[in-house]
Amino acid sequence: MAKTLPKTDVVIVGVGWAGGIIAAELTKAGLNVVGLERGKERKTEDYFMVHDELRYSMRYEMMQDLSKETITFRSNEKVRALPMRQYGSFLLGDGLGGSGIHWNGQTYRFLPYDFEIRSKTIERYGKNKIPADMTIQDYGITYDELEPYYDKFEKMAGISGEPNPLGGKRSGEYPTPPMKKTQGIEMFTEAAKKLNLHPYMMPAANLSENYTNPDGVARAACQYCGYCERYGCEYGAKADPVVTVIPVANKTGKFQIRTHSNVRRIIHKGGKATGVMYIDVTTGEEIIQPADIVVVTSYVFNNVRLLLMSELGKPYDPSSGKGVVGKNYAYQVIKGSAVGFFENKQFNTFAGAGSLGVSIDDYNGDNFDHSDVDFIHGGVIAFSQTGARPIQNNPVPSGTASWGAEFKKQSLHYANRTLAVGAQGSSMSFKQHYIDLDPTYKDTFGDPLMRITFDFRDQDKNLAKYLAERCNEIVKEMGADKVDYLKELGPYEIMSYQSTHNTGGVIMGAEPGTSAVNNFSQMWDADNVFVVGASSFPQNAGYNPTGTVGAFAYRTAEGILKYRQSGGLLV
Repeated sequence: MAKTLPKTDVVIVGVGWAGGIIAAELTKAGLNVVGLERGKERKTEDYFMVHDELRYSMRYEMMQDLSKETITFRSNEKVRALPMRQYGSFLLGDGLGGSGIHWNGQTYRFLPYDFEIRSKTIERYGKNKIPADMTIQDYGITYDELEPYYDKFEKMAGISGEPNPLGGKRSGEYPTPPMKKTQGIEMFTEAAKKLNLHPYMMPAANLSENYTNPDGVARAACQYCGYCERYGCEYGAKADPVVTVIPVANKTGKFQIRTHSNVRRIIHKGGKATGVMYIDVTTGEEIIQPADIVVVTSYVFNNVRLLLMSELGKPYDPSSGKGVVGKNYAYQVIKGSAVGFFENKQFNTFAGAGSLGVSIDDYNGDNFDHSDVDFIHGGVIAFSQTGARPIQNNPVPSGTASWGAEFKKQSLHYANRTLAVGAQGSSMSFKQHYIDLDPTYKDTFGDPLMRITFDFRDQDKNLAKYLAERCNEIVKEMGADKVDYLKELGPYEIMSYQSTHNTGGVIMGAEPGTSAVNNFSQMWDADNVFVVGASSFPQNAGYNPTGTVGAFAYRTAEGILKYRQSGGLLV
């Protein structure tokens, strides 16, 4: 029999960026908050002098144990989904801070177009520009309405950067200046300007200088060690929930974190949640935590899975197009890149930071005319110097053998003679792309795994090819002697790493028939349940999602405080 604990004001499921922000804001306002995190506790001291590529990059020290819980995947409904038994296309973070610990720190704002994509596309090109089975939709909120929350997130995290000349209007400057400019950054910048493009330094959650944020949290500047993605930052220079917002919540005395707590159900009755049921994985005990408000802030797949297992919200039916939970799964088109090989130049690419780089948005959103191309949207193009670590840094030109003496010779020769320019393409939602509960495979508790149905479509293939050609032009202008770049995008495959930017499934919108949550991340079907994260994106933009997730988390916290006063739907 489950043990029932005393009721709290708010229970949060998953203590990463979104959960940490909401916990900090609500406890500062006087609410009692319980945060349930299924992984272990994490702290900065865990990473002192731990630059271990084998342990973290190759053996996935910070990631979810796939033998206990994973996802299943299929490219379409005609084939059987199979479990992802080893990491490939994306990584699932585990532990306090979630994926906010092992991220790179690239903190873009979405473009104004992204929030009104369907309306703006039809306005400029007509309805025929959008394929019949493409299910993109407006968010129900504009960039201008969300902008103050972007600003708040950037000031909390101490984002280092400079304004995007092709981005939306800003209410203030970045709180810290851009990071250092390396030789590769200078070469990209000069080449982009010669091509009449608009380069700007990448917005970075890796601090360019020592910084104290509005909550009084002081952090030291980045050391450019080159160990960001898949690693925790030993200096605390990379903004993450454990060094920014969680300490603020803890300081109030009103936040209780329970690690090793795997939430399996939201308990609800008559359109209201009454709490959650979770398992203490250290003891196997089943526990009920009653709460006035339930906030779901775990990773995309877990957000969707918890709602479906709890029978909360209307499940998506791809055959009819009705229902909303699981709808509009989207990913990212990352493979449109170009690698330049230089015979007479060498670069110190071993040094770097997760968001040390320079970007252009000339081919992102609707910043260029799409009348004569067979796709909508686009993506950010960037040169990033994240740090070329020894095990995974083996760049060789196309045509080189993948093993043996020739591979070794070429790998050593080009180890410090390559620069890569990459495109991060958007991902549009389609009727056939969704997430649901797998009917066959279950986790260690006997609950069904999440099933992904997804493949690249003509939209993605045309977009990737176009962006790769633009990357090729830039790398050639940078003076490379040889350039390899994507010629054609094949089917999506889950075996090789591409991006952890999964989105959708609990999408945001202006009305309940086509969305699961409103623009305060409040569920239409249960007004005291808030679901926050990239799961709310109706389609994915040509950027990293974290800055937008952070902005929505601050807006949600504001909405919860309003809800406490008056109740009911906020929109």
